[in-house]
Amino acid sequence: MAKHPDPLATYNAKRDFARTAEPAGTLAAGNGNSFVVQKHDATRLHWDFRLEVDGVLKSWAVTRGPSLDPAEKRLAVRTEDHPLDYATFEGTIPAKAYGGGTVMLWDRGTWAPIKGKSAKDLEKGHLHFVLDGERMQGEWLLIRLKPRGKEKRENWLLRKIDDPHAGGADTLVETALTSIETGRTMDEIAEGKKPASKASPKPRRATKGSRPKPQDVQLATLVDAVPTGSGWLHEVKYDGYRALVTVGGGEAKVYTRSGLDWTDKFPGIAEAAAAIDSPALIDGEIVAMKDGKPDFSTLQDAISNGGEMILFAFDMLEAGSEDLRQLPLVERKQRLAALLPPGEPRLQFAEHVVGAGEKLFEAMCAEGLEGIVSKRIDAPYRAGRGKAWLKVKCTHRQEFVVVGWLPSSARGRGLRSLLLGLNEGGKLRYAGKVGTGFDADTQDMLVARLEKLARETAPVEVPRAAAKGAIWVRPSLVAEVAFAEFTAENVVRHASFIGLRGDKPAEAVVAEKAAPTPPASTIKISSRERVIFPEDGITKGALGDYYTAMAGVMLPWLAHRPISLVRCPQGRAKQCFFQKHDAGSFGEQVHHVDIREKDGGTEPYLYVENADGMLACVQMGTIEFHGWGSRVEDVEKPDRLVFDLDPDEGLDFDDVKRAAEHIKSVLADMGLTSFPMLSGGKGVHVVVPLSPRAEWPAVKSFADRFARALAADQPERFTATMSKAKRKGRIFIDWLRNQRGSTAVLPYVVRARPGAPVAAPVAWSEFKALDTAARWTLKDAGELIERAGSRLLQGWGVADQVLPEV
Repeated sequence: MAKHPDPLATYNAKRDFARTAEPAGTLAAGNGNSFVVQKHDATRLHWDFRLEVDGVLKSWAVTRGPSLDPAEKRLAVRTEDHPLDYATFEGTIPAKAYGGGTVMLWDRGTWAPIKGKSAKDLEKGHLHFVLDGERMQGEWLLIRLKPRGKEKRENWLLRKIDDPHAGGADTLVETALTSIETGRTMDEIAEGKKPASKASPKPRRATKGSRPKPQDVQLATLVDAVPTGSGWLHEVKYDGYRALVTVGGGEAKVYTRSGLDWTDKFPGIAEAAAAIDSPALIDGEIVAMKDGKPDFSTLQDAISNGGEMILFAFDMLEAGSEDLRQLPLVERKQRLAALLPPGEPRLQFAEHVVGAGEKLFEAMCAEGLEGIVSKRIDAPYRAGRGKAWLKVKCTHRQEFVVVGWLPSSARGRGLRSLLLGLNEGGKLRYAGKVGTGFDADTQDMLVARLEKLARETAPVEVPRAAAKGAIWVRPSLVAEVAFAEFTAENVVRHASFIGLRGDKPAEAVVAEKAAPTPPASTIKISSRERVIFPEDGITKGALGDYYTAMAGVMLPWLAHRPISLVRCPQGRAKQCFFQKHDAGSFGEQVHHVDIREKDGGTEPYLYVENADGMLACVQMGTIEFHGWGSRVEDVEKPDRLVFDLDPDEGLDFDDVKRAAEHIKSVLADMGLTSFPMLSGGKGVHVVVPLSPRAEWPAVKSFADRFARALAADQPERFTATMSKAKRKGRIFIDWLRNQRGSTAVLPYVVRARPGAPVAAPVAWSEFKALDTAARWTLKDAGELIERAGSRLLQGWGVADQVLPEV
């Protein structure tokens, strides 16, 4: 862009300040480092990205908005410099004025060039910088493109650098829909709605009972192999201390798995957690890092010497006054991810993978880590040790009770080995010795601890050869030990000391024995060879295998929701029928919830909780699952809106896509996030996740008015009535699914249609490139699992958004 003696001359020349509320351009002094992004609905919707440099805001119009995906390069057209006062502007610019349209304050914060760079790099055509905003964070890059032909404006590319703040292609622009300053939507700004008054912040005070009480924790069972299928999510097994963090009233406490208050050992974790602005009970593992990996010895040193520690949070039992333990794991993790403060290095979300546990296990073992923990996606939180959480270890490693020690005759070494025991049959038994893994400081610490516990006799029967020269101790210390195996004599072989543990009592230490990995489902599908899709040769067994594999990614949508089944006992080409009530024929895996009907009576509606319930329905001839818009916990408050776009015969899929995109933009202007779901037929569902607060009459009314308003605005394109005559050449916006008792097909359900197509949610960024609503079929389970695994935490199943007042 050509330089001008007055950098704001162009800005001022383009505007009539008698007509627009934008600030007049005056050059400011100082060397600030602010940035601002304004969402601007002018001739074309774009996001104005502005960096403070030399007293002005250097500006670019980003046509598709900033992307968190490092692979996405977003076009950023350089515009005139703006005055610093523009950083607070939000409102409307008159329609016929320059830039006429609605302007929202979308993000703001500070920026800085990375080390060794400066703002002068803009003159060279590139800038590598870091943002610390309310929405945009981490490293970014601006690169100027070479001009083509007679281009008058500078075209640049804005790109996210791959770092912990990277994410989905359109996550920001699709979910950040309100002003950071006023909380208004684009529609509310355009209408001139006054911002809600902001109460002056008051210091928070701890209130009695505001912090949840610690609870018994859920424990993992050791198994001999990684469970397969999408019913499991897999996390790193962290090498640290299990901790429950209870937060509320501006303070936090840290408890061990046995309920000991260890807040004084983890003051940094407690300080970070105290900043969480609502009561919560968080489950996780506290670790210290060495060479980028969790290391137990480093953690013990950090506790003693005030070193850096991290809580990897992997579950949440309570939030506010709500008990979350009955919710499926994936929903608890969604709630947890949204709660943790961004950018706090001491509190990190424990990431996971879905359906690829074997690969994660191999990678963790290759890195020298302890192993992985596999958890049922759909399972509630249950205290104690069960089969919903499984652990798979790369090496043998567990706790032992220290029963004695052997002093060393070597110079400068006080400890030769520890003698170990395990509880078995109500008493201690000898389990071998460990003589490696001690440095000099560890030896001194152990000897000092052991000398205070000395006793005359052995607390356990020890072979004479092993007992020679031993000094016996009261069996209260617990040591964690890695070893190759148990020998035929049931003692450890090639043992190495890891550290002492104070979070587990000695009497609870027993030998861990790997159990067989549980099957994905206990339901057996009979008549597996029966062909139920005659055009494709797809059998009942293949359908059962698909639903077994997909259970993990389906259950967050399907479980605990009243459902209607499309049953085709003789196959899809024969008689099929809907069933929504429980006649008692499905077995104990399929449950029912009594729901009041219009006539005042009640009927038992079907619902399932897990993979066994799904497979029991398939065994009874079910092909499709359709669900209510609410859950069985409160059937009167829906947690989603569904607009089913049903095109007339003469329209193609491009027409449907354009219609869905339009509905998305209208919803976004109202502050509502949505996502598209391919129906598996010819249409598309636009789905709006809701926080279940409004009841059915309000949700139905909103859906009705929204659909009719769209049809009135574009009558040549949409109709909101079911009449076939009025659907000619139009798309029917089926809003009727948003009323009590109505159902819609659920994500990843196989449709009873030729080819066995699947209903599949997609991202708006990929929606444009699709050419059919039946993109995936029953045969694509592997690809669907991989896609779904990366999306379970993007808020598709849980959302803190409510219906606007319209």
